[in-house]
Amino acid sequence: MDLLVLAKEPVPGRVKTRLCPPCTPAEAAALAAAALADTLAAACGAGADRVMVALDGHPGEWLPPGVVVVDQGEGPLDRRLARAWSHARGPALQVGMDTPQLTATDVASALAALDTPGGRADAPAVFGPAVDGRWWTVGMRHPGPGLFLGIPTSRPDTGARQRARLVAAGRRVVDLERRRDVDTIADAHAVAAAAPQTGFARALAEVANANPAVAASAGRPTARPVAAAGSRA
Repeated sequence: MDLLVLAKEPVPGRVKTRLCPPCTPAEAAALAAAALADTLAAACGAGADRVMVALDGHPGEWLPPGVVVVDQGEGPLDRRLARAWSHARGPALQVGMDTPQLTATDVASALAALDTPGGRADAPAVFGPAVDGRWWTVGMRHPGPGLFLGIPTSRPDTGARQRARLVAAGRRVVDLERRRDVDTIADAHAVAAAAPQTGFARALAEVANANPAVAASAGRPTARPVAAAGSRA
């Protein structure tokens, strides 16, 4: 069974731009790198036969050994999704790099939902809706890359449209838990609070300690400068 991670190389100015402001581009890239590392750790621990990263950019030190890098191509996201899925050799599950709270157990459970024999006409699929109306995972026992084509992305109804496309194709859909993905600074704080053990949460804490605007966005008090002796506070 394949596990596919759709990812961007964490380069400042190219990733997590909706975190800016209050983050700087470099801080947003650091958070993206932490989220990607958490995601890949969960993916590699989930028991898939093969873990692939469909990458926009170039691999770096963040890539774990044994993970296969494939091209996601160019163009709109629906075409890049289809291109990424064309690399699947059998049952496959896809996640992105925006849900660092996922654990290896979470991913393994989603993979297990696909491990049900069935003909293509009634092939199981799994679908994980996102809080913002999109989706955080899609899995198919019999991959159909074309099932992503033409679905508008980054919209409040993207998830509903994608699920409806799976159903219309005769896929028996198993619905998974709704999860929050990290797009905005509010998402980042919520995910870090829910999963404080993650590298993402630690990275966000480091950013907040260095950037008062990020700390303030979480409602944390910022440090006041110490008044010099003899001056008024």
